[in-house]
Amino acid sequence: MENRPIGGKLWRTGADHDDIQGMEDIKGALEALLFVADEPLVPRQLAEAVAGDEGKVLSALQELRKEYESYNRGMQLREVGGGWRMHTHPAYAAQIEKLLLSSRRARLTRAAVETLAIIAYLQPITRTQIANLRGVQSEGMVKVLEEQGLVSEAGKERSPGGPALYVTSEKFLERFGLNCLDDLPPLEDFAPDRETVQRIARSLAGHSAGEGDESDAEGEDRVDRILHADITGDDGGEDGGATYRATEWGGKPGTDDENPGADPF
Repeated sequence: MENRPIGGKLWRTGADHDDIQGMEDIKGALEALLFVADEPLVPRQLAEAVAGDEGKVLSALQELRKEYESYNRGMQLREVGGGWRMHTHPAYAAQIEKLLLSSRRARLTRAAVETLAIIAYLQPITRTQIANLRGVQSEGMVKVLEEQGLVSEAGKERSPGGPALYVTSEKFLERFGLNCLDDLPPLEDFAPDRETVQRIARSLAGHSAGEGDESDAEGEDRVDRILHADITGDDGGEDGGATYRATEWGGKPGTDDENPGADPF
């Protein structure tokens, strides 16, 4: 007995039979290709694989995505990292986590996530600038992210010594479900509220929460400058905002005390 997929005949009605069957055959082939792919595939690659027209393949991908959404399937078809890829539905994250609890994929520590966030939002950026922003040496964290393929070198900075500049990779977009860097949430969403700024100012001034004196306003202004200084701005003088921040927080960065292979985030 010949095994044939039922395709989308249960989903589509009201069009020419040959047209329907032709599109369903393409969609079935695309599903199979995307299911076994270990990276996002662009329409051109898929069109070559099915020996079809790239425009028709793109239409089929868009139809598939709508069908998965309409029928609320356990899988979703997303456009990420410049291509298309199958993803599990976020609603079933808990069940998937239970099944894959012993996954071998390296997990990122909090320090690695912090370093990755700085690179993602301020790229291209040097390791020294990252260390100044974090307040600790970050060479180890950058190396871990490089080994996992989440960041890579993108040339050298035009300054004495020519330090390497780091940017995020296509794998970063894929892992975090982004199509491009414009999909990153705005930094303004993470800005501290006034109460947090006041608490940090009191801490820097050396007295406990609840106490207040005439230096509070000055301290808050100082915190505002630290939190909002641009890494390439003018607030830090000749060395830029990154150096300014490191100086405000206490000078020379220390060392990162987190083990890159421990404390899964």
